[in-house]
Amino acid sequence: MNILKGSNPGTYVVSKNHELIPKTDQLENMPYRLVTVQERDLWNEYVHSCKMYDFYHTWYYHSLEKSGEPVLFVYEEQNCFIVFPLLKRSINKTEYSDFTSVYGYAGPISNLDFNQMEQKTMEGFKQAFLMFLGQEKNVSVFCRLHPIINHDILVEKFGSLVENGKTVVIDLTNSLEEQRSKYRRQFRSKIRQLREKGFYLKNAESDEEVKAFVKVYNENMARVKAESYYYFNESYFFNMLNSADFESSVLLLYCGDEITSGAFVTFSNNIMQFHLAATNNKYLHEGPMKLLIDEATVVGRERSMDYLHLGGGVGGNEDSLFEFKAGFSETILNFKTWRFVSNPVVYNQLVRARWGNRTIESDFFPLYRELSNF
Repeated sequence: MNILKGSNPGTYVVSKNHELIPKTDQLENMPYRLVTVQERDLWNEYVHSCKMYDFYHTWYYHSLEKSGEPVLFVYEEQNCFIVFPLLKRSINKTEYSDFTSVYGYAGPISNLDFNQMEQKTMEGFKQAFLMFLGQEKNVSVFCRLHPIINHDILVEKFGSLVENGKTVVIDLTNSLEEQRSKYRRQFRSKIRQLREKGFYLKNAESDEEVKAFVKVYNENMARVKAESYYYFNESYFFNMLNSADFESSVLLLYCGDEITSGAFVTFSNNIMQFHLAATNNKYLHEGPMKLLIDEATVVGRERSMDYLHLGGGVGGNEDSLFEFKAGFSETILNFKTWRFVSNPVVYNQLVRARWGNRTIESDFFPLYRELSNF
């Protein structure tokens, strides 16, 4: 972005880098604007100007979504802006819609730290967002919030925050020696054994290596009987690797010339995500993922990342997967979702239309979409 000189200061908003993003006519008439998926550059200008963000917020990651129409809600005032990427979904046979978030961790982000943001700014965002929901004939909003970004302070003003479990992050700002001292003792021993056996890390450099990882990944998902949305084809990985919106790599742990485990990782702002990972079924007894995670932290340090986010258990549960990840770090974060009903009357009508007068005990949200074609 270039700073535009000699212009009306009231028509621009300042980014975290003290550069100016032009406002539009839309903002002259209402306290917010929408950036559509057709406006790639503007979408990314906002996101990349934020204090904290992740690849989940980028235009490209949203452009992959088929479950809804990507939109970026923008609220601006003076030298501050707050943006909130969402997926808009129509509700069948009605004039209404709802919003959800992408697979992963999204939520609102800003060019300012939410901890230092004035209350009146957050209240202004709330009122503008509620106005937006009303004009969109919105019924509900579901969003998986980012455990590292402190936007809970903003979202809790609406209420309806739900604790969804824990996630694990490795702090890469600590020394490597201190980081490894936090590993579970058995993990340190296993990592040493794997190195002695000649296991080694390699960055996937060829299409064949990426395809081999995808095969290992999907075979792993089949073994654990994962839900369909955990499966990804080759095109997904190649498209992600070629994205200009963020950097990513496929890290492979080899034994000889055979892949024992691998991970698709992303690098965005100062956050490294252990996005998708799997172990070759043939090497499950060796536990190579332990060494892969340790080697990934070294890669993150080389890329000047502050965090390696491992994520949590399946569906946010504190299950065996979570316990495995917790063996690498004492830094455990809260994973929350936002489940906001903006139109309670219509929401209840939709639930009754779906379930009748039955009492439904389910954690699913919104309830009218569970096991349905809405």
